[in-house]
Amino acid sequence: MTVADPPLRKPSPASWLFNQPYLMLSLMSLFWAMNIVLGRFVAGHVPPFALTFCRWAGTALVILPFAWPYLVRDWPVIRRNLPLLLLLAFTGFAFNNALSYWGLQHTQALNALLIQSSGPLFVALWSLMLFGVRLSWMQAAGIVVSLLGVLVIVLRGDLAALAAIQVNAGDISFAAALFVFGLYSALMPKRPRISPLSLIAFTTGTGAVMLLPLVGWEVSTGEMLTFDTLTVSTIVFVVLFPSTLAYIFYNRGIELIGPNRAAPFFHLVPVFGSVMAIMLLGEKPELFHLVGYVLVLAGIFTASRRGSAGKRPAS
Repeated sequence: MTVADPPLRKPSPASWLFNQPYLMLSLMSLFWAMNIVLGRFVAGHVPPFALTFCRWAGTALVILPFAWPYLVRDWPVIRRNLPLLLLLAFTGFAFNNALSYWGLQHTQALNALLIQSSGPLFVALWSLMLFGVRLSWMQAAGIVVSLLGVLVIVLRGDLAALAAIQVNAGDISFAAALFVFGLYSALMPKRPRISPLSLIAFTTGTGAVMLLPLVGWEVSTGEMLTFDTLTVSTIVFVVLFPSTLAYIFYNRGIELIGPNRAAPFFHLVPVFGSVMAIMLLGEKPELFHLVGYVLVLAGIFTASRRGSAGKRPAS
């Protein structure tokens, strides 16, 4: 007589999702695209700096109960690496997001979504400038082509705008936000070896504190949060989805498949967001959007092809 094997327990939906890197990274891109579209939708209703503060203060409060034991354990390491961690908080959370939300007050969501496609190329530029990582010819060509695409978007396909210097302030602000985030991303490999929960809790909380002077200035100009249904719903959404869940999915995705395979999922952001901006905001797609998008993707494809990795200079 044989004893039957016990029935296999089905994994819970959460544990199943936590082992699906491509699905998690796709959801991350969707959440970040929704954040851009929502930021444009509430422009003029929710002040950008107050929204940025609420986003990161709320994220820190959500994560803190889970991160607290790790923060206590990692505190000596955090103190020894305080300058770097403060710079990560400033570039990755405070200044970067303040610029992007302000930019969304002054440009179309489509423009912001397409400009965001160039984000990984700013990382390459910062890595070259800070750490001397050499770019291959293919990577350099990819950067040039993608930045040309960004230029097409910013100038709205009108080269005559160069002579008139009529560039949308929102486009410049959003591109500057990506430039700053590129510094954050290039510095991340130098982060101290602490728990990911400690890192996120400290940098989001510190980033929120750094935003207080901007919020104070915003209030002094008469822009204040109105806690109505739209404002509260917006804050809850940005805290839970593009902040807490997106970062958890991103970190887990990197853990499962590595950063190089996870990075291309950033380029799903404009794909998701362009569709939503057209459907929900009634924005009209123009030919220059398509041309800029094709150039950006062509540059990224060229820069990320197998065998195009750069090398560090010989020491």
